[in-house]
Amino acid sequence: MASTYLSRDEVRELDRRAISEFGMPGVVLMENAGRGAAELLRSLGVHGRVAICCGKGNNGGDGFVIARHLSNALLPVRVLLFAEPGELTGDAACNYGILAKAGADIRSFPVGKLDGAALSAELTTAEWIADALFGTGLTGPVRPPFHEIIKAINASDARVLAVDIPSGLDCDTGLATEPTVRAHHTATFAALKKGFANPAASAWLGQVHLVDIGVPRGLLESVRSR
Repeated sequence: MASTYLSRDEVRELDRRAISEFGMPGVVLMENAGRGAAELLRSLGVHGRVAICCGKGNNGGDGFVIARHLSNALLPVRVLLFAEPGELTGDAACNYGILAKAGADIRSFPVGKLDGAALSAELTTAEWIADALFGTGLTGPVRPPFHEIIKAINASDARVLAVDIPSGLDCDTGLATEPTVRAHHTATFAALKKGFANPAASAWLGQVHLVDIGVPRGLLESVRSR
């Protein structure tokens, strides 16, 4: 499994078939991904606050799961949500709802009125930052105000864990847009991504860790062979 590389389209196909053919609910895949990333983060050593930067898509949903498991382990964590809660849908909305009902530490930064000074203060006082902004689906350049968010992440002295892929790095080519999150570690799910084979990607990925999300091995091999 560790030597398997998937393109953006293959990642989508893997998720689709896991859900439709194997009956694995998307929320279960998200739970497995987030819990695995949280366990990795704990193994790397957490002694201060973790700031989890979440977008409104499924990558943000992974971040919500990470936050829940870190909180359950009594670690200080704050979710920075770059969307209005009402914009969340599907599995991401489900996991946000769990966090909110549990009284988690969540701070919303609506993208239309980003407070750059407040964001910088959040990130500069964190020991770790988890980048759960975009995931593998991002194509093309990062649009405002997310370019400012990424610049703020890179300006922090915190250690950075990219969730699945650093935001701004192209899944298929491994080429970085301007700007791209520069991670110290990347927790990637199910399989390595095609762009990771590009030597230029290593400057943004840091150390890559493969996180098993429970997808049947036969399905993974079937998707890759196509």
